[in-house]
Amino acid sequence: QVQLVESGGGLVQAGGSLRLSCAASERTFSRYNMGWFRQAPGKEREFVAALSWSGGSTYYADSVKGRFTISRDNAKNTVNLEMNSLKPEDTAVYYCAAGSGIPTMRGGMDHWGKGTLVVVSS
Repeated sequence: QVQLVESGGGLVQAGGSLRLSCAASERTFSRYNMGWFRQAPGKEREFVAALSWSGGSTYYADSVKGRFTISRDNAKNTVNLEMNSLKPEDTAVYYCAAGSGIPTMRGGMDHWGKGTLVVVSS
């Protein structure tokens, strides 16, 4: 069972930046596709960004493309989400996920963190 722990959330003004990190418990981390999803109040959890197990492929939701960057460090068992030009609509709980399926889909992820809250003020 892979355990994932997110960090880096907080309150930021619109236009600002935040860096989220996710630490995985297992050495097998490198075998998993990794992703970030988010859930805003009253809304369903949605895909944000993902990275293939090899790091060779990245995927982004249209709403964050050009503003967010996902990266991973297999030696440190971490995956990061650099978020720039933040907007109030980016406000949500951000979840780190790991899985062997399609990384852009919730069903493709097998393991989830507990989430970290990001609030973007206008």
